[in-house]
Amino acid sequence: MTNLKRHLGALAAGIAATALIAGAALADPALIYDGGGKFDKSFNEAAYTGAEQYKKETGGAYGDLEISGDAQREQAIRQFAQKGFSPIVVPGFSWATALTTVAAEFPDTHFVIIDSVVDLPNVRSVVFKEQEGSYLVGILAAMASKTGTIGVVPAFNFDLLEAFACGYKQGAHSVKPDVKVLETYVGAGFDAFNDPGKATEVAKSQIDQGADVVYQVAGGAGAGVLQAAADAGKLGIGVDSNQNYMHPGNVLTSMLKRVDVATYNAFMDEKNGKFTNGTIVLGLAEQGVGAAFDDNNAKLITPEMKAAVDKATADIISGAVKVHDFREDKACPV
Repeated sequence: MTNLKRHLGALAAGIAATALIAGAALADPALIYDGGGKFDKSFNEAAYTGAEQYKKETGGAYGDLEISGDAQREQAIRQFAQKGFSPIVVPGFSWATALTTVAAEFPDTHFVIIDSVVDLPNVRSVVFKEQEGSYLVGILAAMASKTGTIGVVPAFNFDLLEAFACGYKQGAHSVKPDVKVLETYVGAGFDAFNDPGKATEVAKSQIDQGADVVYQVAGGAGAGVLQAAADAGKLGIGVDSNQNYMHPGNVLTSMLKRVDVATYNAFMDEKNGKFTNGTIVLGLAEQGVGAAFDDNNAKLITPEMKAAVDKATADIISGAVKVHDFREDKACPV
């Protein structure tokens, strides 16, 4: 293993890349973060956590990069591939088009995309049953609500994010059929993941309409939702990573999405010569999603709430309860 530092250089015309790839040798794995950046306390940071776990356990290095916009996607993947990194992990549905192009150019390099499917022989696609984990936090939201009104704040109108929102609504209605669920977007596109200020405004608007529990489905921007809830003395719900620690006592739970596990497994499988392509689907049965319980939210979760989540988990795994996937049928049943 070398201590070489590689500078990726300019990734697109007029855009200066500032990332350094430190301590990485050829054939090391790589991770290119999606919008929101490495330390978004959510989706990207979960991928980073998985990469760091790999580094800690193996003593190996990995390359990583934060992009500043869509124009950098294709060139970033290509430059990592040209330098010999494998696998190259790209977390986020926005990578699909760029990866489809570049992966075909490097058939001997392995790639991993999280949250979308790219059907190529050298690509592993990892997708999650976000609707199942969202169902669980919807149960908790409805049971914790005193006003009978709760909210969900997706970054923008996109099928994947609607899968979170629909599952949340289903879970809430399963325990309180008359619960009112407000849904408001942060913005209209990818940039919404980077706008915590607007997310704060949206959450305040829902709170003004009576919502006392608000679920953020907005990546890095979602920190604004949790802040708004805490400032108002209401409850927020985190997403992807365990965000209960951000405002202890005001974060009811977090919908865990094990992007860290997907990243760690990809790195380890390559190291051990066990990399496989195809699509991997992670839901409750695979412990790929779930609701977070820890010391930070222990006082907010009653035994009845925990029992309801445990029962729903068992019923979903057994098939007794089927949670609607908005991506398959864009008509949410509630």
